[in-house]
Amino acid sequence: MTKPEPVSHVLLATPTHTQSSGKQAVVIGGSITGLLAVRVLLDHFEQVTLVERDRFPQQPSSRPGIPQANQVHVILTQGQRILERLFPGLKDELTAAGAPTVDWIADWIVLGAWGWGPRFASGFTGYTCSRTFLEWVLRQRLTQERRLQILEGCQATQLLTNTNKSQVTGVRCRYRAGVDPTTPPQTRDFAADFIVDATGRNSALPQWLAALGYPSPQETIVNSFLGYASRWYQRPEEPRVDWRGATIMSKPPDAGRGGVLYPVEGNRWVVTLGGVGRDYPPTSEADFFEFARSLRSPIIYEAIKDARPLSGVYAYRRTENRWYHYEQLSRLPEGVVVMGDAVCAFNPIYGQGITVAAMQALTLDKCLQQQNRYDRDSRSGLTRRFQKQLAKTIATPWLMATGEDLRWSTTVGEQPELMTQLTQRYFDRVLRLMIDAPDVYQKFWAVVHMVEPPTVLFQPSIMARIFFQVVTDKFFRGSDFEKNSIFKQ
Repeated sequence: MTKPEPVSHVLLATPTHTQSSGKQAVVIGGSITGLLAVRVLLDHFEQVTLVERDRFPQQPSSRPGIPQANQVHVILTQGQRILERLFPGLKDELTAAGAPTVDWIADWIVLGAWGWGPRFASGFTGYTCSRTFLEWVLRQRLTQERRLQILEGCQATQLLTNTNKSQVTGVRCRYRAGVDPTTPPQTRDFAADFIVDATGRNSALPQWLAALGYPSPQETIVNSFLGYASRWYQRPEEPRVDWRGATIMSKPPDAGRGGVLYPVEGNRWVVTLGGVGRDYPPTSEADFFEFARSLRSPIIYEAIKDARPLSGVYAYRRTENRWYHYEQLSRLPEGVVVMGDAVCAFNPIYGQGITVAAMQALTLDKCLQQQNRYDRDSRSGLTRRFQKQLAKTIATPWLMATGEDLRWSTTVGEQPELMTQLTQRYFDRVLRLMIDAPDVYQKFWAVVHMVEPPTVLFQPSIMARIFFQVVTDKFFRGSDFEKNSIFKQ
């Protein structure tokens, strides 16, 4: 893929204020979460340093620190809106480089638990692109900022603090060995007024805190043992389909396989297949095709069987939902926060990661603004305040992801409470209703794309139709209404 020319644009959004929280901030980890943290910190600090253990590729391509980069990565509508706010003109830049624009309902065919979703012009539009391309574009934007220093091939190894270990004052880094293997790695200390850990699922912050005498955060894990695999294809010049993207959902409790065909820049398709309960998609070509054929509908198989493959099959199985509860700690050193997968990682199959990272960036910006407004010369309380606010940002997407995973008998982890079970049954009814109710269908996808809160699906008009649905089922089935929950299928 050739390197796209950026469109003319303003580099970054206009800063929300003119006061500075300090001189130097450090972000550890150059993933999308790290890049978004950098973007926010540039509005609050005179200098920002990004520390990344990998060396960034010159072209949009994968790198060792992002093993899941070749899988489908969805940017939900809420995430796209936030990205556009932080990087004005981003949509135009991605579109100019070939990222498709889709109407998420008219252009996308979806087989849900109760059948095929309706398709109609909804005005609910967005763009689709690869993870590697999005990360590359964001990084190119940021590298134009003179106040940003990027350290590649550099790994953070520990936090530096004041004498009583109450305040983080910097980070110790080790440069990875260069071409000459006899050259020992160099170590360097970087002073910082504020540090963001955006190192993902492999974050060492719990160990760093323990070394400083602080408690490590408690973990909550919900694991459905889903594995998925992806392959890239050249989109046929005249595909024999009337849709641009396709999703075949799994159907609890028995049909644990699903898949998505996702269009990206370069007239390419990314096809991701997944299976719950260790029913992992194979990585050989023939078996990958057979797995695609075995889904609840063969439409993805039919679309790719004659398409030209551009890659091998990339597998990924580290999909557990994991939340480190920093917000519950009574003691934390000032001057360091953690965000992204380093604090809460979701099952990637639900496509929430990039959007939640964008929401967390706004939370960081809000907390720094509040700190400047009330206590500009001190960072006292900022760390705990941010982690508590972050937990509120995480809560709804966490419930959405884990609630779905907990439908499977093979899932291990925190089991759903009674209210969660009732909510799941209600949403089962919503899924059934929306197949024949376009207005409900659009509201449902607005919730999925985090544009609307889940409460929008509890509107009286929707609840009334669900009640009528339940009563009608009782009448035609002759079931004993007293023995069943009103939400029971």
